[in-house]
Amino acid sequence: MPLSDSVIWITGASSGIGEAIALELGRTKKIKLVLSARRENELHRVAAQTGLPASDVMVLPMDMSDTESLPAHVEAVRQRFGRIDYVFQNAGITQRSSVVETDFSVYKRLMDVNFFGVVALTQAVLSLMLAQGSGHFVITSSVAGKLGTKQRSGYSASKHALHGFFDSLRAETYNVGLRVTLVCPGYIRTAISTNALGAHGQIHGKMDTNQEKGMAADEFARRLLRAVSQEKEEVYIGGTEIYGIYLKRFLPGLLSRVLRDREGA
Repeated sequence: MPLSDSVIWITGASSGIGEAIALELGRTKKIKLVLSARRENELHRVAAQTGLPASDVMVLPMDMSDTESLPAHVEAVRQRFGRIDYVFQNAGITQRSSVVETDFSVYKRLMDVNFFGVVALTQAVLSLMLAQGSGHFVITSSVAGKLGTKQRSGYSASKHALHGFFDSLRAETYNVGLRVTLVCPGYIRTAISTNALGAHGQIHGKMDTNQEKGMAADEFARRLLRAVSQEKEEVYIGGTEIYGIYLKRFLPGLLSRVLRDREGA
């Protein structure tokens, strides 16, 4: 099993991709897991389902938008396990609203969770990894982090921002032993569309058709862990929708026509 004999911190671990990664990692008994999200009860449920001994799993509830609290959480992990080898950052929210309709507060919320929280946790962990001389950040972006579509302006912007930040971090820290993997999921069968924010911050409340037909989260987790064990710098996981990334690169005009003619949600 890849990533064995490691301390692995997973954010967004109470559901979806984060939960699937935790359960897949639980198949090996040679890891220590830190599980974080806002819902403590759900974290305990996931911890139990990993099958790992309680001594090897730390349930650490936290809100990624509360950036001032993150250094204390890092110190709590250090005190419990002594080191941090991998940080899988999955916490995130999406949207379903047009630019003209969207309250600015929605954009701020999207950036606070999807970008600023991720940056803040990364900075809080970074000094420990540098002192270790090793560490690996695994960041969940999106196909929307490589191209923009209707009804996703703030979500897409927050994911694009992750690429700029972590490409820079990789260049700065590669020669001192740190690694960065950016993963761009396509449609993965999770509740992310159900929990999307509407124009005024209301919950979308329904599963998108493409999401419902997407790849199972456990299959996504298996593919991601293989890529991480191979130290891939960027990986695209999903169905045919990931080909949009290649169209953006090689045939941007064609992709633009396709995206402007399709339905937004």
